[in-house]
Amino acid sequence: MPLRAQYCKHTLNFKFDAGTSRGVLKNKDSFYLKIFNQNEPERFGIGEAGPLKGLSIDFGEIAEQKLIELVREINRNEFEYTDIVNIISYLRNYPSVLFALETALADLNYGGKRKIFDNDFFNKQKETVINGLIWMGEKDFMSAQIEKKLQEGYDTIKMKIGAIDFDTEIGLLKSIRANFSREEVTLRVDANGAFEKSDVMKKLEILSELDIHSIEQPIKQGQTELMAELCEKSLVPIALDEELITVTDPGEKKKLLKTIKPPYIILKPSLMGGLQGSSEWIEEAEKQDIQWWMTSALESNIGLNAICQFTAEFDNPLPQGLGTGQLYTNNVSSPLQIKRGKISYSPAENWDLSLLHFID
Repeated sequence: MPLRAQYCKHTLNFKFDAGTSRGVLKNKDSFYLKIFNQNEPERFGIGEAGPLKGLSIDFGEIAEQKLIELVREINRNEFEYTDIVNIISYLRNYPSVLFALETALADLNYGGKRKIFDNDFFNKQKETVINGLIWMGEKDFMSAQIEKKLQEGYDTIKMKIGAIDFDTEIGLLKSIRANFSREEVTLRVDANGAFEKSDVMKKLEILSELDIHSIEQPIKQGQTELMAELCEKSLVPIALDEELITVTDPGEKKKLLKTIKPPYIILKPSLMGGLQGSSEWIEEAEKQDIQWWMTSALESNIGLNAICQFTAEFDNPLPQGLGTGQLYTNNVSSPLQIKRGKISYSPAENWDLSLLHFID
């Protein structure tokens, strides 16, 4: 039976100025894809394309225009479900749009209930352990975030570094270690490529004195030889993040991991080839004994829900980066809830999509 499609643009507003080494975020645009049987418009699947400026290869108008083209193609050709499934591979270079399509189709396939995978996260409210994210900003702002996350019961804290004075950042990390051992609180840091070749080893040595679990992307992506050297010599285990974004070919994924040999990789489906591309990274990483965890990429609760369910498909005990649903003043209301550093899906709560206004 022919399917119809619609799309929507929604600007998400941060509750605070979210600082990164690439600048301060005040808002971000997400684009939503809605797919339904034309005879049953009330039963629909929905997916989110949430590209990020400076990171996504299909940022901004690229993603929006591709999503509009996709909607028009579906409506013009009166595609059946299997027809749409067959065009997924053609979106490899549009990862956020691919993610939106994959998850909208999965949602529709399970009855339009925001169910993306048939696993215990959705069916039995199984909890997933997550890290508490500390955003960059003034010292007092960061310190307050740290205190709040610890009070909320997180035992893994991830702090973004590289935007303010390094000594100040070290002081904040020392304040945690002064009160909590590595057995009590796991510390992760994310440099977002902020360190330079001239100082990266020195900074890694300083961080190693604080029992840091891992550092994400200490240098800018594309410096393969230097990154491989750091992974070999650094006392702080390195996790690749931005390094993975532009690599879409499975053979190149294998080559990159074999060359750099990172202890960890971080996966963001919206940036790294959707569910299909992320599954390729996981398969190759596990072949090479590389550990991984999943992170949302500032999606609204629509995308976050899909990533949480995707993550639950794997037996991965590491804390995941899935706490970004609390960032916005105008997020889509959902059954997702976070308690004591764990995220789960509560069937007692409902979805409210009234903020989203779809057009053909």
